[in-house]
Amino acid sequence: MEADDDGLTMNIAMTIPTTTAATITLAEAMEFAWTEADLLDHAVYEEWLALWTDDARYIVPIEPGVTDFENAVNYAYDDHEMRKKRVDRLLSGQSVSASPVARTVRSLSRFRLLHADEASCELRCAQIITEYRRGRERTYTGDVTYRLVRGPTGLQIARKVVWLINSTEALGGIGYIL
Repeated sequence: MEADDDGLTMNIAMTIPTTTAATITLAEAMEFAWTEADLLDHAVYEEWLALWTDDARYIVPIEPGVTDFENAVNYAYDDHEMRKKRVDRLLSGQSVSASPVARTVRSLSRFRLLHADEASCELRCAQIITEYRRGRERTYTGDVTYRLVRGPTGLQIARKVVWLINSTEALGGIGYIL
């Protein structure tokens, strides 16, 4: 507090607290992952693309346990442009592996928040995808690890890694995004 020149008035300095975002919760991260799965199952690809940060990576490694994705062989190691090209191929009908278009249902479970703060989190869950195409049903199972960041419009994907349990085996033509 300060006294005025006449010593009669006091000015009290006030501190207005700044608001900070709360730590990302497991419920918030789970809801985001379910939304992403729903968008993919219903082929709402433009909205799906908007979920990603510009510098994000979508990775489907072949070798279990690999961490240096950039120097490993992967089924997918997509930046923004590759994700967009993948979507364009799915929508164009020109991809042999996507014709006819597969119908998919994703089931996500066993969610675990590995790290969380106000700005980001790492979420791991199990994913089972059932695909139906050409009168045949296939199942792909794996662990998914998301690095989510809080963006101006909500959570966004900074990295998504899909660890298929059978990644070292020959896989059939996967005509959709895992």
